[in-house]
Amino acid sequence: MSRTPLVADAELPRVGGIDRPVVEVAVGVLIQPDGQFLLTSRPKGKVYEGYWEFPGGKLEAGESVEQALARELHEEIGITTGRVERWRVEMMDYPHALVRLNFCKVLSWTGELHMREAQSFVWSQLPVAIGPLLPGTLPVLQWLADEAGFLGATYLIAG
Repeated sequence: MSRTPLVADAELPRVGGIDRPVVEVAVGVLIQPDGQFLLTSRPKGKVYEGYWEFPGGKLEAGESVEQALARELHEEIGITTGRVERWRVEMMDYPHALVRLNFCKVLSWTGELHMREAQSFVWSQLPVAIGPLLPGTLPVLQWLADEAGFLGATYLIAG
Protein backbone atom coordinates (compact mmCIF):
# COMPACT_ATOMS: atom_id res chain seq x y z
CA MET A 1 0.00 0.00 0.00
CA SER A 2 1.29 3.44 -0.81
CA ARG A 3 1.96 5.68 2.19
CA THR A 4 0.42 8.73 0.53
CA PRO A 5 -3.13 8.36 -0.81
CA LEU A 6 -3.65 8.72 -4.53
CA VAL A 7 -5.63 11.91 -5.12
CA ALA A 8 -8.55 12.19 -7.53
CA ASP A 9 -9.67 15.59 -8.78
CA ALA A 10 -7.14 17.42 -6.61
CA GLU A 11 -8.56 20.82 -7.59
CA LEU A 12 -11.87 20.06 -5.82
CA PRO A 13 -12.45 20.59 -2.07
CA ARG A 14 -12.49 17.55 0.21
CA VAL A 15 -15.87 16.95 1.89
CA GLY A 16 -15.22 16.67 5.62
CA GLY A 17 -11.82 18.33 5.46
CA ILE A 18 -8.48 16.92 6.48
CA ASP A 19 -9.68 14.73 9.37
CA ARG A 20 -12.38 12.77 7.59
CA PRO A 21 -12.77 9.08 8.40
CA VAL A 22 -11.47 6.34 6.15
CA VAL A 23 -14.18 4.37 4.33
CA GLU A 24 -13.29 0.67 3.99
CA VAL A 25 -14.23 -0.80 0.61
CA ALA A 26 -13.91 -4.35 -0.76
CA VAL A 27 -13.24 -4.49 -4.50
CA GLY A 28 -13.47 -7.59 -6.69
CA VAL A 29 -11.23 -8.07 -9.70
CA LEU A 30 -13.05 -10.93 -11.46
CA ILE A 31 -10.62 -12.68 -13.78
CA GLN A 32 -11.63 -15.31 -16.32
CA PRO A 33 -9.25 -18.18 -17.22
CA ASP A 34 -8.35 -16.35 -20.47
CA GLY A 35 -7.25 -13.29 -18.46
CA GLN A 36 -10.19 -11.02 -19.24
CA PHE A 37 -11.45 -9.01 -16.28
CA LEU A 38 -14.84 -7.53 -15.44
CA LEU A 39 -15.51 -3.79 -15.40
CA THR A 40 -18.88 -2.32 -14.45
CA SER A 41 -20.25 1.20 -14.82
CA ARG A 42 -21.13 3.32 -11.78
CA PRO A 43 -24.93 3.42 -11.44
CA LYS A 44 -27.06 6.46 -12.10
CA GLY A 45 -27.27 8.80 -9.14
CA LYS A 46 -23.95 7.75 -7.57
CA VAL A 47 -20.78 9.82 -7.36
CA TYR A 48 -18.78 9.42 -10.60
CA GLU A 49 -21.92 8.18 -12.37
CA GLY A 50 -21.10 6.34 -15.59
CA TYR A 51 -17.39 5.84 -14.81
CA TRP A 52 -16.06 2.31 -15.20
CA GLU A 53 -14.73 0.44 -12.18
CA PHE A 54 -14.16 -2.95 -10.63
CA PRO A 55 -17.29 -3.95 -8.65
CA GLY A 56 -17.51 -3.93 -4.87
CA GLY A 57 -18.63 -1.76 -2.00
CA LYS A 58 -18.36 -0.62 1.60
CA LEU A 59 -17.70 -2.96 4.49
CA GLU A 60 -20.48 -3.09 7.07
CA ALA A 61 -19.77 -3.24 10.81
CA GLY A 62 -18.14 -6.54 11.76
CA GLU A 63 -17.58 -7.74 8.19
CA SER A 64 -14.29 -9.00 6.86
CA VAL A 65 -13.14 -7.88 3.42
CA GLU A 66 -14.11 -11.28 2.00
CA GLN A 67 -17.56 -11.21 3.61
CA ALA A 68 -18.25 -7.70 2.33
CA LEU A 69 -17.03 -8.61 -1.14
CA ALA A 70 -19.26 -11.69 -1.29
CA ARG A 71 -22.29 -9.67 -0.14
CA GLU A 72 -21.63 -6.74 -2.47
CA LEU A 73 -21.01 -8.90 -5.56
CA HIS A 74 -24.21 -10.82 -4.89
CA GLU A 75 -26.21 -7.62 -4.35
CA GLU A 76 -24.72 -5.71 -7.31
CA ILE A 77 -24.08 -8.32 -9.99
CA GLY A 78 -25.87 -11.48 -8.84
CA ILE A 79 -22.95 -13.88 -8.40
CA THR A 80 -21.73 -16.04 -5.53
CA THR A 81 -17.99 -15.81 -4.99
CA GLY A 82 -15.82 -18.91 -4.94
CA ARG A 83 -12.04 -18.61 -4.77
CA VAL A 84 -11.03 -15.12 -3.59
CA GLU A 85 -7.47 -13.95 -2.91
CA ARG A 86 -6.67 -10.72 -1.13
CA TRP A 87 -4.36 -8.89 -3.50
CA ARG A 88 -3.47 -5.25 -2.81
CA VAL A 89 -4.61 -2.28 -0.72
CA GLU A 90 -4.60 1.32 -1.95
CA MET A 91 -5.73 4.56 -0.32
CA MET A 92 -7.71 6.86 -2.60
CA ASP A 93 -8.52 10.46 -1.72
CA TYR A 94 -11.69 11.36 -3.60
CA PRO A 95 -13.42 14.74 -3.11
CA HIS A 96 -16.39 12.97 -1.46
CA ALA A 97 -14.49 10.43 0.69
CA LEU A 98 -11.14 9.05 1.80
CA VAL A 99 -11.31 5.39 0.79
CA ARG A 100 -9.18 2.35 1.57
CA LEU A 101 -9.64 0.03 -1.40
CA ASN A 102 -9.10 -3.62 -0.47
CA PHE A 103 -8.59 -5.31 -3.84
CA CYS A 104 -9.22 -9.03 -4.14
CA LYS A 105 -8.79 -11.29 -7.13
CA VAL A 106 -11.95 -13.30 -7.67
CA LEU A 107 -10.83 -16.40 -9.53
CA SER A 108 -14.05 -18.42 -9.38
CA TRP A 109 -17.73 -17.71 -8.92
CA THR A 110 -21.12 -19.19 -9.67
CA GLY A 111 -24.22 -17.66 -11.19
CA GLU A 112 -24.86 -15.51 -14.21
CA LEU A 113 -24.12 -11.81 -14.22
CA HIS A 114 -27.22 -9.72 -13.48
CA MET A 115 -26.62 -5.98 -13.23
CA ARG A 116 -28.99 -5.30 -10.34
CA GLU A 117 -28.29 -1.55 -10.21
CA ALA A 118 -28.96 -0.94 -13.92
CA GLN A 119 -25.24 -0.62 -14.57
CA SER A 120 -23.42 -1.87 -17.67
CA PHE A 121 -20.60 -4.39 -17.76
CA VAL A 122 -17.83 -5.44 -20.08
CA TRP A 123 -15.20 -8.17 -20.05
CA SER A 124 -11.99 -6.38 -20.87
CA GLN A 125 -8.30 -6.92 -21.37
CA LEU A 126 -5.30 -4.64 -21.63
CA PRO A 127 -5.35 -2.13 -23.14
CA VAL A 128 -8.79 -1.10 -21.85
CA ALA A 129 -10.88 0.39 -24.65
CA ILE A 130 -13.68 2.02 -22.61
CA GLY A 131 -13.90 5.08 -20.41
CA PRO A 132 -13.98 7.15 -18.43
CA LEU A 133 -12.29 5.02 -15.78
CA LEU A 134 -12.73 5.67 -12.07
CA PRO A 135 -9.36 6.91 -10.72
CA GLY A 136 -9.18 4.01 -8.25
CA THR A 137 -9.27 1.61 -11.20
CA LEU A 138 -6.03 2.85 -12.74
CA PRO A 139 -3.60 1.27 -10.24
CA VAL A 140 -5.23 -2.12 -10.84
CA LEU A 141 -4.61 -1.85 -14.58
CA GLN A 142 -0.95 -1.12 -13.86
CA TRP A 143 -0.70 -4.12 -11.51
CA LEU A 144 -2.30 -6.37 -14.14
CA ALA A 145 0.12 -5.03 -16.77
CA ASP A 146 3.06 -5.59 -14.43
CA GLU A 147 1.98 -9.18 -13.77
CA ALA A 148 1.62 -9.78 -17.52
CA GLY A 149 5.11 -8.40 -18.13
CA PHE A 150 4.01 -5.34 -20.12
CA LEU A 151 6.31 -2.33 -20.06
CA GLY A 152 5.00 1.23 -20.17
CA ALA A 153 1.62 2.86 -19.74
CA THR A 154 0.64 2.30 -23.39
CA TYR A 155 -0.66 -1.13 -22.39
CA LEU A 156 -3.19 0.25 -19.90
CA ILE A 157 -5.69 2.23 -21.96
CA ALA A 158 -6.33 2.11 -25.70
CA GLY A 159 -5.60 5.46 -27.30
